[in-house]
Order: sequence, then C-alpha cells, then structure tokens
Amino acid sequence: MAAKDRKKQLARQRYERQRQRQAQEAARARRLKIITAAAVVAVIVVGGAAFMVLTKDDKSTAAGPQCTYKAAQQDGAPKGVGTPPGKPAYTDVVQTTMKTNQGDVEVQLYGGKAPCTVNSFAYLAQKNFFDKTSCHRLTSGGLNVLQCGDPTAKGTGGPGYQFANENTDGAMYTEGTLAMAHSSLPDSNGSQFFMVYKDSQLPPDYTVFGKITKGLDVLKKIADAGSDPKGDGKPKKKVEIQDVTIAGK
Repeated sequence: MAAKDRKKQLARQRYERQRQRQAQEAARARRLKIITAAAVVAVIVVGGAAFMVLTKDDKSTAAGPQCTYKAAQQDGAPKGVGTPPGKPAYTDVVQTTMKTNQGDVEVQLYGGKAPCTVNSFAYLAQKNFFDKTSCHRLTSGGLNVLQCGDPTAKGTGGPGYQFANENTDGAMYTEGTLAMAHSSLPDSNGSQFFMVYKDSQLPPDYTVFGKITKGLDVLKKIADAGSDPKGDGKPKKKVEIQDVTIAGK
C-alpha cells in the first residue's frame, strides 16, 4: 500500500472513531436528560402527593370528627329528646357545673379527647334531660363511684340512643374521673355516667370524658353515708341532680 493511501486510511479511521465517540457522548447526554427529567417528575409527584395528604388532613381537621348516634329502645327515654348532631359542638375543654341537692360538682369535660361523648352530654344537659334525676348507684371498695344519668333511677334507662366508646386507651379511673357507664353490649353508651370519688380498679373499657375540679367533698360526704345494700346499692343519702350547666350555653 502506498504511503499516501495509508495516510488516507488512518485519517478515515480517526474520523470514524471521533464520530463514534461523539455519538456515544450524545447518547449519554440524552440518557442523562431523560434521567434528570424523570427525577424531576418523581419529585413533583412525591411533592404533589405530600401536598394532597396535607390538604386532606387539614380539611379533615377543619371539619372535625363525625359522631354516630344510633336509636335504641331504653327505659324512661323522654319523647322529643331526639339525637345530638353528628358534628360535635365542642373540641376543647368545657366547664360544666352539676347542681345537686347535696351541693355543686364542677367538672372539666374533655371535648378534644372524647368529642362525641361530650357532645352527647352537653346536648342532653341543654335539653334538661338530667334535671330532677336521681343518682341510683353508690359503690365502695375496689370500685368507688356514684352513678347517675338514668331517668328511671333503676340502672336501665337512657336517652333513646347509643354510641361508641372513646378515650379508653390506657384509661385509669383515679379520684375525680368522670366516665360513661354502659352495658355489656358494644357501643352502648347512653346517658348514664359515674363520678369516681376514690381511686378505683376497672378495665379500660369506660369512656373517660372529664375530670372533677371542685365538689369531691360533696361526693365523699355522700359516700360516707353508705349505700343500701352496703358496698353497692342505692345511696342512703338521696342525691338528685337539679341542673347541669354548660359554660357559655
């Protein structure tokens, strides 16, 4: 092969190698653009998903919880009581006063922790449901409570509707606790509640919806008088709720 032809061949080979390198670099550049674009899309999608979740949560928080109150056949349920609204009226602490013939008991209701229970309790109070009802049960020993809220004063009455438990995880029934009483059936809260005048032992199956802030001395005075039968029965010292006042209502 002549020297001149050899030079042309080498030059052509160099040119082809350069074109091949350029093509490879262009392909890498295209791949990089595709990867970068995909990464941007991924960030947008994740960000969009996070935004949607936050927006949903914000709307849910703004809307608040929704409560379900199911009609139930209960003794002594007055006509025209109806059921509370599904949207709770209280989502924070609510000050409440129970006036009894033995003295006043002041309570903080946990609207944030037990909104559906507080919603029901406040609804019944505003309907004067508790007025002139007797606290029908007093217990002592491992269980130290005064139970009220039954229009029949027999332990079988209610408002004509029922609802589920709330705020029971790790619940403890220490002195001053306000909690709901219910039957052995699920979701059977109604209007009956109990006030703990001394630390009590109970499984965490009763909705804690408030705390007594003033009037424990009233409850202890009632407890000191005893019950009939002794330990678990009707209070010997009659207790009648005269009025339940919700602050601001």
